[in-house]
Amino acid sequence: MVDEKLPFTAHLEELRSRILKSLAAVLIGFAGAFSFSERIFKLLTLPLRYDLHVKLTAPYLELIPKESPVDKLVFLAPAEAFWMHIKVSIVTGIIIAIPVILYQIWRFVAPGLMPNEKRYIGPFIVVGTGLFLLGDLFCFVVILPFAMGFLLTYKTGSLTPMISVGSYIDFCLKFLLSFGAIFELPIVILFLTKMGFVTPKMLAKNRKYAVLIAFILAAILTPTPDAFNQTLMAGPILILYEAGIIISKIFSREKKSNEGDSG
Repeated sequence: MVDEKLPFTAHLEELRSRILKSLAAVLIGFAGAFSFSERIFKLLTLPLRYDLHVKLTAPYLELIPKESPVDKLVFLAPAEAFWMHIKVSIVTGIIIAIPVILYQIWRFVAPGLMPNEKRYIGPFIVVGTGLFLLGDLFCFVVILPFAMGFLLTYKTGSLTPMISVGSYIDFCLKFLLSFGAIFELPIVILFLTKMGFVTPKMLAKNRKYAVLIAFILAAILTPTPDAFNQTLMAGPILILYEAGIIISKIFSREKKSNEGDSG
């Protein structure tokens, strides 16, 4: 109850403290990743060299070398290659620091939670980290190979791709961060439901607005303005929205059941 009476400036100070701790975790992750930035960069170039094929037999997903891969990326400015390593390390640092960032978010909102809800800190961090990594994995294994295979071959028969390392890395990293954040949607919906801002019935009733918002978010988050990449991102958003509705329904039933038992 004391936390509820804190002045607004105290909440701002608490938010500042949580942000600084999250940034410190990202900085530590960045320092650790910078030594391996070249290896991470080579890993990120796999979608340029391989196509993803879906099969009906195991293994169901298979990476097959492209017939005409982009063998080399070019850099168009003296510092472009250097900044590529910086960007790769920063994003890797963010991914490494996700558990710490989620912990800081939980600590910031914890004063507004019920005592029995505060015990879910462990599952929140584990599930939140897992969803972020799952979003990155889905993006890297499915979306990026599919997107690069389409964009580099669609009506480009008389053209030779010459991609700069900066533009390619920006394309990949924005996709990875976007999909990692988007896969947190079920947790966000669950939090909004627990706090009483939304209900499962309200979410289900407003699906048409969810479709519109999904494509608006996809248009903002995708690194290119074409409808193809926006659709690749909007699809998972809608699937995760439906997953969030299902999860919020389950927790709403549990809450009503607990209230009935206590009554």
